[in-house]
Amino acid sequence: MAMQSLSNINPVDGRYQKITRPLSAYFSEEALIRYRIMVEVKYFLALTDIPLPPLSQIKKEDLEKALSVIDTFDHSHALRIKTIEEETNHDIKAVEYFIKERFDAFGMQKYREMVHFGLTSQDINNTAIPLSLKEGLEAVIYPALHELLNKIRELSNKWLQVPMLARTHGQPASPTSMGKELRVFHERLTQQMIMLKALPFNAKFGGATGNFNAHHVCYPDVDWNSFADRFVQSLGLERSRITTQIDHYDGLAAIFDNLKRLLTILIDLARDCWSYVSMDYFTQKVMESETGSSAMPHKINPIDFENAEGNAGIAIALLEHLSAKLPVSRLQRDLSDSTVLRNIGVPLGHMLIALKAITKGLGKISLNIAKINDDLEKHTVVVAEAIQSMLRSMNYPEPYEGLKKLTRQNRIITREMIDQYIDELDIDPKDKERMKKISPFNYTGIIPDPLP
Repeated sequence: MAMQSLSNINPVDGRYQKITRPLSAYFSEEALIRYRIMVEVKYFLALTDIPLPPLSQIKKEDLEKALSVIDTFDHSHALRIKTIEEETNHDIKAVEYFIKERFDAFGMQKYREMVHFGLTSQDINNTAIPLSLKEGLEAVIYPALHELLNKIRELSNKWLQVPMLARTHGQPASPTSMGKELRVFHERLTQQMIMLKALPFNAKFGGATGNFNAHHVCYPDVDWNSFADRFVQSLGLERSRITTQIDHYDGLAAIFDNLKRLLTILIDLARDCWSYVSMDYFTQKVMESETGSSAMPHKINPIDFENAEGNAGIAIALLEHLSAKLPVSRLQRDLSDSTVLRNIGVPLGHMLIALKAITKGLGKISLNIAKINDDLEKHTVVVAEAIQSMLRSMNYPEPYEGLKKLTRQNRIITREMIDQYIDELDIDPKDKERMKKISPFNYTGIIPDPLP
């Protein structure tokens, strides 16, 4: 851990900085400035493609110089923009003035007033922010999700044929397989990822109140809607065409809601893994250098699953506010969205911590087959469902009621008791033999094929 991280208020880039550092390239203040510069400069270059009259004679080398403002951006440039902002008290204006400074240094003074031409701040922010979110998800969050899915797939396939007593309402239920139960989470996470990747990342680009007022009054012959559509699409985004000064954020809300569902599944997985550890179904690897409890030397706590649950919960709470607040703005715009948007990286940081923690936890467990088998042997009673269902298929009278009378007693139901019940049935002896062969170890239903 870097020493400066010890003084950070937020644990996302304090205690957990080593994990979350990759996200800083997309959600830090410096990253936001870089994305704003990218949008501003690429917009300027797009204007030269029309070309607007003031830009009709621009030279190729000038275009390359303009592009270099993006390519050469570094920490010193971010600091310069923050210095300008101290004077302007406006972050986007500071970016505009910085680009103009660079143009002046390049000898491109005659083009400087076409920087930020006709735009409002939210044309830049509502393009830069969804772009950073899209690229941050693709570069950091998706790979972490795939890493978790690969670990789940590995364990699911490995344990697919391991029978296990299921528990519904905390009580013994029809047997399943440990691999299949992990497969449930692979299926759920995969489906949500498919849905997430299908969602569009929307940008707003339409001037002060969304109508291209300034653009149209200056150049009424230009099809500004088509221009903006092409420009936004060139960045890999989709344009929200009918807006106020800001995007309506319905697209972002949909993304955040999907992330919440993914995180909810992570909590469910973490709690189930925690429970399997508590039941001694999962054995955790002993790390000799680690301490489980400051008071109890014997303890090996399921800290990775607990860490994942806690961080996923915080992420859900923050994403809930983002998705509920952002689509609501007074009239054509109020500023409350601005400070909220600066926090997008925070829930993603907690999500990344949760993903890494649960993947780490899964990598430290092994199956306690002896304990799993012991539970199966102690709960022969769960085959009652199989017997009463077979009797129903034979049209045998009141099989459910008969098994209910046998099994719902305040004592352990043994294999011998069940076999005695079967012997007393008025059915074909072959059917009796078939029933007696059913055990918690083979009454697992249809187990899915291994994942490729």
